[in-house]
Amino acid sequence: MRPSRRTTISVSALLLASLAWASAPASALEPASGVTDLVKDIDQILSDARLTPARAGVVVKSAASGEELYALDSGKILTPASNAKLVTSAAAVETLGLDYRFTTSVLSSGRRAGSALAGNLYLRGTGDPTLLAADYDALAARVAASGIKVVTGKLVADDTWFDSVRLGTDWAWDDEPYYYAAQISALTASPNTDYDAGSVIVSVAPGDAAGGPAKVSTTPETDYLKIDNRATTGTETDVLVERQHSTNTVVITGTVAEKYDEWVAVDDPTGYAASLFRKALAKHGVRVLGSTAREAAPQGAATVVSHESMPLSELLVPFMKLSNNMHAEILTKAIGRKVSGVGTWSAGLAAITSFARANGMPTLRLRDGSGLSRVDGLTPGGVTGLLIALRAKPWFSTWYGSLPIAGDPDRMVGGTLRSRMRGTPAAGNVHAKTGSLTGVTSLSGYVTSADNEPLVFSVMLNQFLSGSPKDIEDKIAIRLAQFSRTAPADVASVQLRQAPQESADVECSWLKPVGC
Repeated sequence: MRPSRRTTISVSALLLASLAWASAPASALEPASGVTDLVKDIDQILSDARLTPARAGVVVKSAASGEELYALDSGKILTPASNAKLVTSAAAVETLGLDYRFTTSVLSSGRRAGSALAGNLYLRGTGDPTLLAADYDALAARVAASGIKVVTGKLVADDTWFDSVRLGTDWAWDDEPYYYAAQISALTASPNTDYDAGSVIVSVAPGDAAGGPAKVSTTPETDYLKIDNRATTGTETDVLVERQHSTNTVVITGTVAEKYDEWVAVDDPTGYAASLFRKALAKHGVRVLGSTAREAAPQGAATVVSHESMPLSELLVPFMKLSNNMHAEILTKAIGRKVSGVGTWSAGLAAITSFARANGMPTLRLRDGSGLSRVDGLTPGGVTGLLIALRAKPWFSTWYGSLPIAGDPDRMVGGTLRSRMRGTPAAGNVHAKTGSLTGVTSLSGYVTSADNEPLVFSVMLNQFLSGSPKDIEDKIAIRLAQFSRTAPADVASVQLRQAPQESADVECSWLKPVGC
């Protein structure tokens, strides 16, 4: 059986309606009929047979008054998938501030004797997910420009800003090689400006002759991964790029007719970052005589050079538009470091949970910051409560601007909604966060009605057995864009265009390189 529905209108609205009922003309009662029509239409949308064995939670509220226009299982805990990022991102802005930047420093111990450093060179990170190989190269160039040419000691990677726990609680072991479940470290690197921290792009291209070996390259160029290339040049592209469990060996099999790219998570991002920096130092003429080690830089270490990331106000865009899991987890640990002095998941999640409860979301369970955990739990009512509370924050407009926008084809504007609801009243109107896992889909955010009334909504669908029913979310969002308290909605005239086929397992932006 489907879960029972409960449709509510606020107590104040019902009281006003009852007082006016006896004397008001029929036209004065039309606003209530608009809500009644909305309820009937959402009920119809949710009668889809794909939801018969599933769980569904849907809440719609007026953002201005808090009036509840529709509710189905408002207070039931459901798996949110990436809707969890609504909470994490808002808590990060509140706790760290829009101007927050990650700092990566190069420090030295010992003494300088001309161009020689008689001591160690330290690379200390605070979690910057935006560091590219080019940034490590620029740091190395500045070290060389400072006059250091020889380091008699070691290159020491200091990743102690965060703890040493690399993978989130409840993450599936078979997600380990994939960049959307990459390991978390205070020292890391990204391959491009999507800023998928802790990953490398492995490219497979046709070789010189049919049947011969394929060509393999990486972005950035690195020998940190060991490539086991068994792929051949063929007439079609059917390639598997797979990092073996708990190693940095990448096995490539199949055939390739045209260039194919795969984003691969590395094992141990700290070692990866240190290898990029050591290679860059050598390129710029700085010789490190000792090995690469790991420990905290001593208190008396002198700063040689440092690098600051973009501010959080800018990072929010690739984070939320592309639903970047690693940004969520890094920010979670950064929150923990700021609030409790320890960069751990437990400290960060405690602060995020406290923030949520103080801002309209009394019931929740978070095991990570991104929503990869299937034990994460939010309620549709709590999500809409949070969305309303955030409108009063001084930073709301910046945060709101980071949400995906329905139907906008620009990847850094439309994000995970760029192929959805095009050509409908919801296009350019719905600003919302998507969420996808196997058997889970969610969509929560903001929409302006046909009467120019701001609404908030949350749709969470769990445990369906079909392909991803995201069209149900879209139909609800479109209906909300058509909602009027005084005029009937022309529901039949809107045709929902079929978005490109999307895996039900993950967010569309995680499907590199095509994505959504």
